[in-house]
Amino acid sequence: MKDESRNPNPSRMRGAVLWGTLGTLGLIPVLLAANSPLLGYRGVAYIIGGFAGIICLSILLVQPLLPAGYLPGVTAATGRWLHRWTGTAIVSCVTLHVGGLYITSPPDTLDALFLVSPTPFSVYGVIALWALLITALLVALRRRLPVGLRVWRLLHNALALVAVLATVIHAVQIDGAMEPLSKTILCGAVMLTTLLAFIDLRVIRPLLARRRRSA
Repeated sequence: MKDESRNPNPSRMRGAVLWGTLGTLGLIPVLLAANSPLLGYRGVAYIIGGFAGIICLSILLVQPLLPAGYLPGVTAATGRWLHRWTGTAIVSCVTLHVGGLYITSPPDTLDALFLVSPTPFSVYGVIALWALLITALLVALRRRLPVGLRVWRLLHNALALVAVLATVIHAVQIDGAMEPLSKTILCGAVMLTTLLAFIDLRVIRPLLARRRRSA
């Protein structure tokens, strides 16, 4: 009898490596931020709002991978279902992020929302906020909008791409609790997964489908 323990399944190993990599990239920045000495000078509302933003960034790492079917052990139907739930989690984290900052300093938060804040990262934060809110509305009103599924998907992906890009720029420019190197790696990974999924789903797969139909 063949000893399967000595001949591990390669696909299972690749899946374990992928999940381990995603978990490491997403969790290490959160853990390092939790040990930041800067937290000792902050109130509870600011800390909750700040960590909501960090967790949101980590969720964005896997968000585009779910509907694309890249994750081992996740079927297409399960991926789409999880994509909706992680989208809800992202909106919740952003709400906590803005709410925590508002409780800490209402004038600074209002200045940022009205685009009169002197800090450049605030502008990108507001761009990400509005792109995310419009994306959420697009999802909620999907069956009521007078657009076809193809146009809806393009709008959804384009807005999500804007939200991710603005979020990454917003995070990189902030000098806060996040450890710089892990933050930079996470932001780069978020952009990479988002762009790969966008190009695959909206460029490569439609092109291959047209070629198959024409053949």
